[in-house]
Amino acid sequence: MERGLALEGFDPDSNRHPAQAFSILVSESENEIAFHQHRKGQLILALHGGITCEVEQARWMVPTQHAVWIPGEMPHSNRATANARLCFLFIEPDVVEMPSQCCTLRITPLVRELILHLTQQNERNLAQPETHRLVQVLFDELPRQAVEQLHLPMSGHPKIRFIAERMAADPQQRQTLEQWASQLAMSERNLARLVVKETGLSFRRWRQQLQLIVALQLLIGGASVQKVASELGYDSTNAFITMFKKALGNTPGRYLASLEPQ
Repeated sequence: MERGLALEGFDPDSNRHPAQAFSILVSESENEIAFHQHRKGQLILALHGGITCEVEQARWMVPTQHAVWIPGEMPHSNRATANARLCFLFIEPDVVEMPSQCCTLRITPLVRELILHLTQQNERNLAQPETHRLVQVLFDELPRQAVEQLHLPMSGHPKIRFIAERMAADPQQRQTLEQWASQLAMSERNLARLVVKETGLSFRRWRQQLQLIVALQLLIGGASVQKVASELGYDSTNAFITMFKKALGNTPGRYLASLEPQ
């Protein structure tokens, strides 16, 4: 079933179907759903474009041919890129073994096609034995999807959120830890400790992860590697490519090529 991003008021918890899916088309501008939660777990699959999902302690980037898994009862917000095509899959609790925490999954062609098939089923079809059999195949395959580290650890701490929001808004700005500490009226050592305490990462690693998420958003949106390197404040395109390859195991061009439907 094809719906708008907000599912036009649909309540996923209004039924007990083990799995129910919808195809979502985003308008020409970015679209956002504010923080909400539901009893069912939710898998958001990006077929074209991408989506960013935020939970209390992290921000997750979902590029094409990936999905973000959101366990049931977890408050979250979603922001989709312009013209994105997505699938929302709602899953009843305890019908399949899925991660207990939010994560980004690389989706295989088989799982993608099974989800797409479910988007075409109406309420009556969902109750048919043949649909149940396909859903069981989907449940067999879902736990085998590879987890990818495409998330930015976040924090409710106002100083950490301040830095994250400023860096995301202006990724070209490459303030040092010392400069951020001065701006926040803290010592460099105390800020370094706070970042590790709140995110589990060093400041340098945390900033690089945010840059990686921003880079993926720009690349998926059609920006060239050269433009992305410039937008992120890198001195050279090669320096950006080196960072990207170290983080994701491939150059930007090859990584994007791997996201094309098989």
